[in-house]
Amino acid sequence: MADNPGDGDIRMSAGNLYREESYTDRQVGSLQILTPVKKDGSTDFSRQKLFVGQTQILTPAGALPLSFEIEAKSLEEAIEKFGDSAQTALAGTMERIEEMRREAASSIIVPGSDPMAAPGGGLQVR
Repeated sequence: MADNPGDGDIRMSAGNLYREESYTDRQVGSLQILTPVKKDGSTDFSRQKLFVGQTQILTPAGALPLSFEIEAKSLEEAIEKFGDSAQTALAGTMERIEEMRREAASSIIVPGSDPMAAPGGGLQVR
C-alpha cells in the first residue's frame, strides 16, 4: 500500500511482487500463500514464501478480524501452526486495545483549556 496516496507517486514495487493462493476450511479461517515472483511472473526462488492466516474472533462488540503471518515452510506446517499463530495474534491485539484504553483514560480535558493549543501555551496571533 502507498504510504501517502495523495503524493501522486503510486507505483508497485517490481522487486517485491507475490502471487497469492488462498485456502480455507470454510469453518475457522483461511490461509494465503504468497509466492515471490519476478516482474515477468516467474517464481523468484531467492525469496521465501509467506504464509498469512485470517480468522474472526467473536466478541461482545462483534466479530474481530485477525490477520497474521505464520512462520512455516509448507502449507501443511502452516495449517498445523494456524491455531497457535492466531492465539498469539489475538493476545497482541488485546494488548494493543488495552494500551489504547489506558491512553484514552489518561487523556483528561481540563475545562477552559483549548485541546488544540500547542503544549506549553504556544503563541497567540492577533
